[in-house]
Amino acid sequence: MPAKIPFVYQFDFEYGAVQQVSPLVRRVIAKNPSAFTFRGTGTYIIGSGREIAIIDPGPLMDDHVDAIKRAVDGEQVTHLLITHTHMDHSPAAAPLKEYFGAKTYGYGPHGQGKREQGVQVEEGGDMAFEPDVRVSHGDILRGDGWTIECVYTPGHTSNHICFALKEEKALFTGDHVMGWSTSIISPPDGDMTAYMESLKLLLDRDDEVYWPTHGTCIRDVKTFVQAFIDHRLDRERQIIDCLSQGYTNIVDMVPVMYTEVDQKMYGAAARSVLAAMVRLIDIGAIQCDSETPSLDSNYTLL
Repeated sequence: MPAKIPFVYQFDFEYGAVQQVSPLVRRVIAKNPSAFTFRGTGTYIIGSGREIAIIDPGPLMDDHVDAIKRAVDGEQVTHLLITHTHMDHSPAAAPLKEYFGAKTYGYGPHGQGKREQGVQVEEGGDMAFEPDVRVSHGDILRGDGWTIECVYTPGHTSNHICFALKEEKALFTGDHVMGWSTSIISPPDGDMTAYMESLKLLLDRDDEVYWPTHGTCIRDVKTFVQAFIDHRLDRERQIIDCLSQGYTNIVDMVPVMYTEVDQKMYGAAARSVLAAMVRLIDIGAIQCDSETPSLDSNYTLL
């Protein structure tokens, strides 16, 4: 039986309004709903009064930037924390940095995790973003009444990093774990092998609640993460089954594997299958007829 992920689709919110979601956390949701952002980008505000941190400022939309400014009017913003550099997460950091005089924090510019491996990633993220402070796994950031631990979680992107609010045992998961959908893993910047390891990393932590950038909170975190892992393993088994039946290319596999998905999403699904193919090559289960696996390659079982 395929793994069932306990997605949560319903939650109350109002675009542009500031909502207190926990004692230390407020949220403002941008009006940028889509098939990839769900209801929109949720920007989180940590603390109050002095030394406030903002997580994932969001897209470069004037109304959203203005809503964040209103939400913290009269307060002191000192930290702008970026989970990763997709266009719905980091671009608003630039005007907010200028307005508040705050520093930006992130793992690195777009593709940083792959650049370290000598891999050149495609443009398509926020190529203008360069954090003022580069953070790594285990780094600690502090403000008035809050403590943030940086948790490096490559996979969705190579520079993806989560932020754990120690006082509430809360993890801000960006797009690594979302409550409404699985994450898109698109090579070369997306890496399924790294993503699976990053999911396993979360199973060893003591976080009690996740706050994704899209959608609402996740409470039963261990069950949720294990379901994500099981789902990806199910997809790998589907690929093996397709290869056993004589399918050799991704385009032909997608309709067989994604019967429950709208055909408009087949392009994204194909990218996800490619990511799974790369992982299956990494673990020695399959082989590819080209040096670099691609959507046009042919694959066979080993």
